Amino acid sequence: MDINGRTVLVWHLFFQGSPSHKKSYQVQPLILRKDPYEEGELSVVLTLVDDLGKRVLDFFRHGVRIFLFFYLTTRQTLFLNWPSFKTILHVLVSQIYFTGVLALPLMTFIALAVGSIVVMQSNAQLSFFGSQEMMGNILVVTIVREVGPLLTALIVIARSGTAVASELGNMQVNREIEGLRMMGIEPLSYVVFPRIMGGIIGLMCLAFYFNTVALLGGFLVASFVSELTFSFYVEVISFALSTEDFFLNIFKNILGGIIIFSIACEEGLKVSSGPHEVPIATTNSVVSAIVTVMAFNLGLTGLMFARDFL
Repeated sequence: MDINGRTVLVWHLFFQGSPSHKKSYQVQPLILRKDPYEEGELSVVLTLVDDLGKRVLDFFRHGVRIFLFFYLTTRQTLFLNWPSFKTILHVLVSQIYFTGVLALPLMTFIALAVGSIVVMQSNAQLSFFGSQEMMGNILVVTIVREVGPLLTALIVIARSGTAVASELGNMQVNREIEGLRMMGIEPLSYVVFPRIMGGIIGLMCLAFYFNTVALLGGFLVASFVSELTFSFYVEVISFALSTEDFFLNIFKNILGGIIIFSIACEEGLKVSSGPHEVPIATTNSVVSAIVTVMAFNLGLTGLMFARDFL
């Protein structure tokens, strides 16, 4: 009897009469086969698990490739082929200006909107319970830890990430990267490194500006519709804000800058056939950067909560 195959052997005992009225018994096996629908469900589950495992492994390989690209670029620039400071200063300053300064109007509007919504909603809900002292914790956790780094990264992806990917893709199409190599100039040192470092610096400054405008500007807007004093607001924010929040915000912004601009540079340098690959590379860089930044932010948040519970 095959138990592993889930074969059921049913013994049917029946009576057969005879002319001599003698009782005789016969045993007849009745075999029930496996249900084909159950086999199909099992194969579907195994396929889903296999597909999920492949996607998780591909994501980890993708993350390793990003940081390996950043490491090779930094190593090539700082230790193997250090260019003159004036050579990369112009590219570095231009990237900081484009990433940080030109994004200030958009960032101001978004920070004011987010800060006002969070301040007004938290003040309105906590006032019902007489727990307005907890508003500082809500603002710090919401804006400084989570929303600030994530929204800043998304805005930088939409503006600067797409620009870097398309710029390097067009340089590949026009053979400018090949021309730099023929002149003995390493593209990783002259083209990639200043853009990554300028993007990281611009992103960090932009995130600090976002937090400041969201917290202070949100109070100014909320003060017109609620009885919230500035002294009380500053007190609850300063009491809730810790050194850990400050360093976590910096770490998230540095990590986001590395991810965004490493992906943008890598996708731009992959262009090889013609101009039709430039928009494809730009789209790939945007999608990959958004998914990777959100995944790493979610992972860091999960680690923080796990540490608090343990």
